[in-house]
Amino acid sequence: MVHDTDGELARRIAAQHGRDRVEVVADLRAVAERADVVVLATPASSQHRAARRLLRDGCHVVSMADDAALVDDLLALDPLARDVGRSVIVGAGFAPGVVDVLAVHAASLMTAVDTITTAKTGTGGPACARTHHAALKRPGREWIDGEWVDRIAGTGRELAWFPDPVGARDCYRAALPGPALLHRVFPDARRITARVSATRRDRFTSRLPMLRPPHADGGPGAVRVEVRGWGPDGAETVVYGLFGWPSQISGTMAALVAERVGGTVVTPGAGGVMERFEAADLLRSLADAGFEPVAFEGAGGR
Repeated sequence: MVHDTDGELARRIAAQHGRDRVEVVADLRAVAERADVVVLATPASSQHRAARRLLRDGCHVVSMADDAALVDDLLALDPLARDVGRSVIVGAGFAPGVVDVLAVHAASLMTAVDTITTAKTGTGGPACARTHHAALKRPGREWIDGEWVDRIAGTGRELAWFPDPVGARDCYRAALPGPALLHRVFPDARRITARVSATRRDRFTSRLPMLRPPHADGGPGAVRVEVRGWGPDGAETVVYGLFGWPSQISGTMAALVAERVGGTVVTPGAGGVMERFEAADLLRSLADAGFEPVAFEGAGGR
């Protein structure tokens, strides 16, 4: 079933997938009455209220949220989710989402993790673009030596090398939910940080309303993860990346997570994707869907 505030859009989606397979539902309550799992792919302003309602109606909730404040609010639904015996899976998208899967898989090659650094470039639909714009004006939260530290948005410039054809992009601190979700998986890591790519215009106009409406699809993008730690032979560094359209990758990731929530026994409560599922399993499914991660192997290849 599909529900959207834009009824015409919902009908177009149903038509694309076949009306015998996809049904347009007029309101969220009608969805909750019949669905076991609901994916929230809505703007941040509506997700928390919808998630509470769906939990009370007996649904599992999968959220594609990439807004830092919303992710905190959804995680705070943990007591309610436990009370009703349902789950809220947070960050089932591009970043957070795929980037967390890459980080956990990289860490599995080590005996201990010291530092996790992530970066992303590109946006999905209009709501994603607006979240990206707003994040560049709010402080970025980083985990440094056992405590949370707020950093000024737009600072901390780093040149991140993403998989081809994206290449190198300047990335900056912003209000990103990635560190909070990764810290839940790696509480002993010394440092967890996240950056997002931005142009000079992005940074200078972040405190203003968007100068023009965002595109229906933001086009190509990429994520990059660098994990440092220790292995049997000493210090280790693993770098993974993935290229693709954030909208397509996010949709695929949400579908994979929803499929697993609906098909297995999931621990009740609220948490990130990597608190509930195996990284290797999700990576195989992403690869089967055409999204192949790459590993940076130093000079000479990847």
